[in-house]
Amino acid sequence: MADTQPTHPGSCHCGAVKFELRAEIEGLMECNCSMCSRAGWKLTFAPADSFTLLQGEDALTDYMFGKEKTHHLFCKTCGVRPFSWGPGHDGEKMYAVNTRCLADFDFSALPVQHYDGAAL
Repeated sequence: MADTQPTHPGSCHCGAVKFELRAEIEGLMECNCSMCSRAGWKLTFAPADSFTLLQGEDALTDYMFGKEKTHHLFCKTCGVRPFSWGPGHDGEKMYAVNTRCLADFDFSALPVQHYDGAAL
């Protein structure tokens, strides 16, 4: 059976890091933790098999903080953080994608769930 999920291309600002997300994005999450709030992320989450890093693995730097479970990756050249990854609630690898880094993606009409990550 063919994958019928829409494909969303994404990248950092300078284009050194490029990826694709295959997902039907129906809502977003905003977290108020120190990392997400400073970056202004509007997140969507997807399992590992829905995410493909097309180029730039060598251009990424990994930053971890707090409980050190989530890998906050950013481009060494432009500093943009297009995605993170870590274990989901089920323990499987999950990607958190900054929808602001998806090409031509209009998130303005999507519902936003607010998450109190600062309380963790």
